[in-house]
Amino acid sequence: MSDVCIKGYALPGLPHLLLTPDANPGWKKVRLAMDRVRDQIRATDADVLVLYSTYWPSVIGHQVQANPMAEWVHVDDEFHALGSMPYKLRMDPDLAQAVVAAGRERKLTARTVNYKGFPIDTGSVVVAQLVNPGNRLPMIILSSNVYADRAETLVLGKAVRDGLARRGQKAVAIAVTSLSNRLHEKAVAPADDHVHSLKDQEWNLKMLEFLREGRLEDVSQLSRQFHREARVNKVANFKPFWWLASVMGQSNLYTGEVLEYQPIYGSGAAVVGLTPAARTARDLEFDEADPEVFPGERNVLGGGPPVDEEEESPT
Repeated sequence: MSDVCIKGYALPGLPHLLLTPDANPGWKKVRLAMDRVRDQIRATDADVLVLYSTYWPSVIGHQVQANPMAEWVHVDDEFHALGSMPYKLRMDPDLAQAVVAAGRERKLTARTVNYKGFPIDTGSVVVAQLVNPGNRLPMIILSSNVYADRAETLVLGKAVRDGLARRGQKAVAIAVTSLSNRLHEKAVAPADDHVHSLKDQEWNLKMLEFLREGRLEDVSQLSRQFHREARVNKVANFKPFWWLASVMGQSNLYTGEVLEYQPIYGSGAAVVGLTPAARTARDLEFDEADPEVFPGERNVLGGGPPVDEEEESPT
């Protein structure tokens, strides 16, 4: 399969970046880094943007936004006081259908979403408007299934690659996520913002060290350890790097760039870019399973015995 993902990013999606970036010097730095991402994307020959948003949770399977022109007004459910975010986002419904078809072939439960007024999530609205203003490129947005384990998430990334290859398209893949994502429990003035805890900060910096070296697959395989140490939400922090590693090709063959890292209301907001490279950061042996199809229902709602994800079947 040809290289269908020519660049990848992990980008934060809190509304502060779009609505009040000047309220804090760190927020402004992240906003300026997002402007650099916009310029980098413009310099590529990408045909489409593919967003995997941790701000869009799904429960039954995987959803792919396919409305050719999604238009509405969004207000963030946590930070509604910041104001409204009108949006008008151009999608690629043919690619959305191709990804869903490929996902079903790989035994995933997947469907497109296409109706007026479907609420696009905060992260997608923020990132799309900052790095793709004026809908220069069409996009698709994928939900983050709250019950998907590593195997299922890797298979979703491979289904995206399948869909892009069948359509003959080159994509920029974007995981909309924070590193540590614990928000302040009590109101904090913008001038007093900081990462929620010292331990979160230490692990954020360790993950950024790996990403700066282009070690995406290592980050993917260390995601569980990151969760255990920083005590972050696995929907927001396991899955995006599993997915990004899968859709990019599961290796350490990248040039990494940390464009910015700052706290946004307690979370670790990092702007990270990854570009395929000829040489690997380090020649390491990966020990996680690499499934090609989803092995099946794990009965997460039926009260069955828990599944140890460390012992996932490779099939």
